[in-house]
Amino acid sequence: MSERDDHQEEVAHRGMITLSIMLATVIQAIDSTIANVALPHMQGSLSASQDQIAWVLTSYIVAAGVATPLTGWLTDRFGLKLVFLVSIAGFTIASVLCGIAGSLAQIVVARILQGLLGAALVPLSQAVLLDINPRERHGTAMAMFGVGVMVGPILGPALGGYLTENFNWRWVFFINVPIGALAFYGVGRYIRHRAAARTVSFDLFGFATLSLAIGALMLLLNRGQQNDWFAATESWVELVVLSVSLAYFLIHTAMTPIGKSFFDYRLLKNANFVAGTVLMFFVGAIVFSTRALLPTMLQDLLDYPVSLAGLVTAPTGIGTMFAMLVVGRFVGRVDVRWLLALGFAITGVSQWQMLQYNLEITQGDIIWPGVIQGIGLGVVFVPLTTATFATLASQMRADGTAIYSLFRNIGSALGIAMVNVLLVRNTQIAHAGLVANLAAANKDLVHGPVASAFDLGQKSSVAMLDALVTREAAMIAYIDDFLFLLILTLLAIPFLVFMRTPKSKAEAPVAPHVIE
Repeated sequence: MSERDDHQEEVAHRGMITLSIMLATVIQAIDSTIANVALPHMQGSLSASQDQIAWVLTSYIVAAGVATPLTGWLTDRFGLKLVFLVSIAGFTIASVLCGIAGSLAQIVVARILQGLLGAALVPLSQAVLLDINPRERHGTAMAMFGVGVMVGPILGPALGGYLTENFNWRWVFFINVPIGALAFYGVGRYIRHRAAARTVSFDLFGFATLSLAIGALMLLLNRGQQNDWFAATESWVELVVLSVSLAYFLIHTAMTPIGKSFFDYRLLKNANFVAGTVLMFFVGAIVFSTRALLPTMLQDLLDYPVSLAGLVTAPTGIGTMFAMLVVGRFVGRVDVRWLLALGFAITGVSQWQMLQYNLEITQGDIIWPGVIQGIGLGVVFVPLTTATFATLASQMRADGTAIYSLFRNIGSALGIAMVNVLLVRNTQIAHAGLVANLAAANKDLVHGPVASAFDLGQKSSVAMLDALVTREAAMIAYIDDFLFLLILTLLAIPFLVFMRTPKSKAEAPVAPHVIE
C-alpha cells in the first residue's frame, strides 16, 4: 500500500483515530492531578512522612518534564506509530506497578516510569490530530484535543476522590488499565506504519544538558517550599545545576548545525510559535495554580470532605468543554487575537469573582466562578493552539508540540510553586496584622464579644482564638493568591500582538500527513 493510500485510509478512519488518541491523552492528563487527593491515604499505607509522600507527585512531574523534549527525535528515529504504542503500553504497565506498590521506593520508581513513558502521549496526540485534519478543520481538531488536555487535570481530583473514598487509593492507578488497552488497540488498528525518516541525529550532549536543567528546575520548584527555599543547601545545588546546564545547552545549541542539534532552533524564528508557547506558559500557570489552591482551601478552611471538594470544582470542566466545542467553529472566521483576548478577559472575570471569597461562601459561590473560568480557558486554548502551529511546517510539528507541552508543564510547576510561596508568606503577614488588633490594650478583649466567648485566662481559650485568627489569615492569603493570578492573566494579554492568522495558502504549513 502506498503512502498516499495509507493517508487516505487514515483520513477515512479519522473518527476512530481521534477517539483512540484522545483516550491516550486523557489518561496522561488526568494522572497529573488524580493522585493529589489520595496522598493522605497513600501516606498511611506506605508508612511515609508528609514530605516523603510528596515524591509521588514530584517524581512524575520531573520525569515527564525531562522526557518530553525527546519526543521529536524518537518519532524521527523509530516512527510515530511505534513510539505511540510503546508509550501507551509502558504508561499502562507503569500504572499497574504504581497500584501494586508496597513501599514508597517502589511507587516512586513506578511514577518515574509513568512520567518517562507517558511524556510523549500528549505531543504525539496533538501532532496526529493536526496531520489527519486539513487546515480548515484544525480549530475543531484542537477543540477535541483541548478537551482531553485541559479537562483531564480538572476532573482528576473529583475522580481521584471518588475512587479513594469508595474503593481504594490503588484504583487511582488501576483505572488507567482499561482506558490504556482501548487506546493501544485503536492506535495499533487505525494508524498505519511508515518507515522512520531518521533525518535527525541524536544530540546526546544537548539532551543531557537540557534534561539536567529541566530536572533541576522541577526539583527546585516542587521542593523549594518544603526546603524553605534557599535556606537549604539542596536548593542552592539545584540552582547551580540549573544555571550551568542551561548555559551549556544554549551555547551548544547555538553552535551546532540544524539537524544535529537536539533542539531545532528554527522554531524560534516562527513568531506565532514563540508567542503561542509563551501564552501557553501563562495558561498552564493560571489553570493548574487555581486547581491546586481550591481543593486545599475547601478542605482546610471550609471542612469539605475530599469527594465534595472534587465535585464542586469539577463543573469547571463543563465550561471548558462547552467553550472548546463552540469556539472551534469560529477559528478561521474570526481574528484569533480577538478570540484570545475574549478568553483571557473571561478568565480575568472569574479571578475577580474569586477575590470575593470568604469563610461563609456557599457551594454555588465556588461552582459558578469555576464554570466561568472554564469557559475562558476553553475560549483561549483552541485558537491559541491552532494559531501557534498554523505557520509551522508539518515536519517540525513533533518538535514543536513537544516544546509546547514542555512550556505548559513548566508554567504549571512555576505557578503552583509561586502561589504556595505567597500563600505561606501572606498567611504569616495577615496573622501578624490580625493579632495586632487583638492586643491586650483592646477593650473588646475585656468587655466586648471576644471576652464573652473566650476566657483568655485559659490556655485552651487562647489556642482557640489563635486558630480562628489563623483561619481568617489563611483566607486572606488565598484571596491574595487569586489577585496574583488575576494580574498574571492580564499580563498575558500584551503577547497577543505577536500572533497572526495566515492570510493565504502560501502562509499555511505543508499539507497535512501523519508524521513518521
